[in-house]
Amino acid sequence: MTRESTKPQSSAINAYKKTERDGARDRCRLTLRGSAYILVGMLTAGKNSKRRATRLRDPERTRERLLQAAFREVYRSGFQSASLDTILASAGVTKGALYHHFKSKEGLGYAIVEEVIAPDLRAKWLRPLQRRKDPIDALIAIVQGESIRPEDVRAGCPLNNLALEMSPLHEGFRKRLAKVFHVWQEGIASALREGQTHERVRRDVEPAETAGFLIATLEGYVSLAKNAQDAKVLKVGIRNMVGWLESLRAAGNSAKG
Repeated sequence: MTRESTKPQSSAINAYKKTERDGARDRCRLTLRGSAYILVGMLTAGKNSKRRATRLRDPERTRERLLQAAFREVYRSGFQSASLDTILASAGVTKGALYHHFKSKEGLGYAIVEEVIAPDLRAKWLRPLQRRKDPIDALIAIVQGESIRPEDVRAGCPLNNLALEMSPLHEGFRKRLAKVFHVWQEGIASALREGQTHERVRRDVEPAETAGFLIATLEGYVSLAKNAQDAKVLKVGIRNMVGWLESLRAAGNSAKG
């Protein structure tokens, strides 16, 4: 074969080799790019999975969801008629999760009293009494702040509802509810005693009895309004309670505003 005849063949071979090299580089780039996409996808999926797992494994949030769902169901239906299936559906958890956090339905009910109802009462009554210098002003403001929304009038007081339903039937509930009532009464009485030392409350007022009378009067009007399904009943009660509270002022302690 002559030199001239081999040149075209060599050129064709070189061109073929160049094409193969270029193709290999392109395939390598595609492979690396694809691997990068896969790696990023795996990392993103891993992070999302970790977030989901963290949410699912957060025991405090799960317990709180259960507790709030149970409170709503008991407030609406009463403890004995409260449906665990409704509570689970509302909280979005399994029955296993329920019994992991609460040993029984009674245990869940106790937690409602101690961890929902009692703190709500402290926030609504005891903290305002501690913040204000004049207990009469504080008590009037609290009573006037009593909700007269139709849905609240229909439902009544969570504490009183449970007491009326469960105290005659279940000693565990009765004791826990009695403790909440005692703390409420003593908080008011303590504020009245303090008011007497600063000459804001009449000296002839007996603090513990007065506190008990106020609680009984309020709960009585709330129950009457619930039975009548009429907010006007509670409005009348609030007006009467405010007038009575004004009568507890010491001479010289005039109404504010």
